[in-house]
Amino acid sequence: MTKGVGRTGTRNDKTHTLCRRCGKSSYHIQKGVCSSCGYPGKKMRRFNWAAKAKRRRTLGTGRMKYLKHIPRRFKNGFRERDPYPHTKN
Repeated sequence: MTKGVGRTGTRNDKTHTLCRRCGKSSYHIQKGVCSSCGYPGKKMRRFNWAAKAKRRRTLGTGRMKYLKHIPRRFKNGFRERDPYPHTKN
């Protein structure tokens, strides 16, 4: 058994830091690319061999501020005006 810190003492530098887009500690400082989401690339990084990773960040995992109202609007034929126009008698 060795005395002292050993190999652990030399590992005091960080290769990855927090990513702006995904928030994970996956942004490689030297490369300037996130290993998780592919930032600063325009498209999100995703592969078919990583099914769980795709599931974690696919549609329906966020707020869906716009998309959650679409099924109801589709059911009603995307009408935008009053469905029963008020007529004077």
